[in-house]
Amino acid sequence: MPKPSLLLLAVCLSVPAVHAAELVPKQLAGPPGEFAQMRAPDPAQAAVMSKSALLPVELAPQAGGAGWQGTLPAENGRLRFLVLPGEGAWDAAVAAPGLAATAATAPVRLQPQAASLGSGQALAQGQRYEIDAAPGEWTLTLRSATPQAQRGYVLLEGDAATRLAAYPRQRRQQLGQPQVLNAMLAGTDAAGASALGRAAGRIERAQLRVIAPDGRITTAAMADDGRHDDGSDGDGVFGGSFVPDASGTWIAQVVVHGRDPAGAAFVRTSEHVLPVLDATLELASGTVGAEAADGTRLSLPLRIAARGADAPSHYRVIAELWGTAADGAEVPVAWVGGMVAPVQGRLPLGLDERWIARAGARAPFTLRRLRIEDPDHFIPLAEAATVPLALPALRRSTLARTDLARIDDEMRMGPRPAALMRAATDAQAQATGSQLLLVHGYCSGGVWPQAQFSNASSFLDTNQNRSNDQFAQRLAQFGSQWNSFGTVAHSQGGMAALHLYSYYWSGLDNASGSRLLQSVGTPYQGTNLAGILATVGSWFGIACGSNSDMTYSGAQAWLAGIPASARAKVNYYTTSFAKTNWYTNDYCNAASDLVLDDPEDGTVEQVEAQLPGGINRGHTTGQCHTTGMRDPAQYLDSSRNATMNANAAR
Repeated sequence: MPKPSLLLLAVCLSVPAVHAAELVPKQLAGPPGEFAQMRAPDPAQAAVMSKSALLPVELAPQAGGAGWQGTLPAENGRLRFLVLPGEGAWDAAVAAPGLAATAATAPVRLQPQAASLGSGQALAQGQRYEIDAAPGEWTLTLRSATPQAQRGYVLLEGDAATRLAAYPRQRRQQLGQPQVLNAMLAGTDAAGASALGRAAGRIERAQLRVIAPDGRITTAAMADDGRHDDGSDGDGVFGGSFVPDASGTWIAQVVVHGRDPAGAAFVRTSEHVLPVLDATLELASGTVGAEAADGTRLSLPLRIAARGADAPSHYRVIAELWGTAADGAEVPVAWVGGMVAPVQGRLPLGLDERWIARAGARAPFTLRRLRIEDPDHFIPLAEAATVPLALPALRRSTLARTDLARIDDEMRMGPRPAALMRAATDAQAQATGSQLLLVHGYCSGGVWPQAQFSNASSFLDTNQNRSNDQFAQRLAQFGSQWNSFGTVAHSQGGMAALHLYSYYWSGLDNASGSRLLQSVGTPYQGTNLAGILATVGSWFGIACGSNSDMTYSGAQAWLAGIPASARAKVNYYTTSFAKTNWYTNDYCNAASDLVLDDPEDGTVEQVEAQLPGGINRGHTTGQCHTTGMRDPAQYLDSSRNATMNANAAR
């Protein structure tokens, strides 16, 4: 896996060459009131709540071509499914329960609709079908005129009242570490009340289908027997696991068949992108001795030993600082963290001692809930419940201050780099002027109509797949041409811009204006499409590959390190399809509509586009995530673009 350095080198962008810029990380901290949002999230809170099933199919050679036959349960009086053949075209035919089906004589004549799953360059082409269907197991037959083995997927929508809730139990995704997934049902019982586990229906069989980075596929039964990290025997929670034997992106698909509370058959799947690292980090035991630095700064050097081919060049570190009151009670002081590069075997956390004076804390001190993660996937490589900390006596100048009740930017972000301060005043600086950066998203490029913005430039990293950290570094490099800049971003670009402002010093910190960071259609809390596209792409490829930062679990892990003060700088918008009338099924994208919950924009559900702590500027109907969907693309709204332009910081 790539290991971007904190010292950015020139990168190949569709812009004029710019000077290399040193990307300086911020030394982050915040008050105890923010402890909860900075803690590692409960994996169950990022569970995939699936109403659909992505079923692998393999056509075998037979007379006149190749074919496959299987069954699909009909729910709610209809069958809605998408056939994804990979290459070429397949004919589809269905037959009602108890009847036979052939491509030539299908009891139900199918009318295919061309549909693509995904957006931008990350597209899988297929045919969508929808028919009225009596309850029961319908037979689906797929045929190809090409006489060779072929494989693809069928994406089937089920009744949203019965869902599969599934999630990895933990994020220690390291080589050789068992990866455990849990699955249960979630939905409504016969009385219409919310239900979990057995009350939501019955899982008759569950399977874990695992795709290795090299394409190998293994399957294993999941169990509800109390012996597979699944809770109690017979409680409706299933467990299954695998042990990754190689680093890279693994995909774990949970497949369940069962009966809903009314006894109707169903099938559901959930798809999980699991980056696995060949990296270990050993945290030295014993007391960490802090050192006094310039001004009111302290350095807390954590002694580490890193090993493995995927050991990153820097880490995300988050911990809570606790002290002791005069009466001996425990006192929360501040959370501390940021992106930190090792120096001679130590990770030097920075802290302003005014936090300690403000809390009225004294020794003994401890760091609690310490976690050290890789910067691209936020996989914890080392954790500690408590680390003893020895701090020097507070400086008299700090104790004598009269403004300790006020939290300033230096307390939250550390000292501003001298080079950044000089750029704001030095007429000879290489970075000059101000600009509004127009930022695209994942596997995209050049979406914003630049003519609708003033004093603006388009960031282009066309058709690429970057982690939020990698994306942010490239954005910083592009922005280093100017002394100050703000951003208007689409999709993942909004996450990258927030990541940049949260963790690194840049021209964002010199900008002036009312709205520093603005975004449209950003999956701040993830999208279920990320896992589905990764699964489909593992078989026959989709342009840009998988991205774990945009899965539900990856986005929640990322958010657990984004400070409240940075979130408050974000102004964001959401959109969804136009509702034409009460009786039709409206959507932005006919394929993703089988997966996403309304309202959604074809890629992101409105509820998952919310940024807790950000400023929600409103929701617009009649706009979709990108071009090629049913309604106009959300980034082409000239009225909203004019508003964002007029209010943008630069």
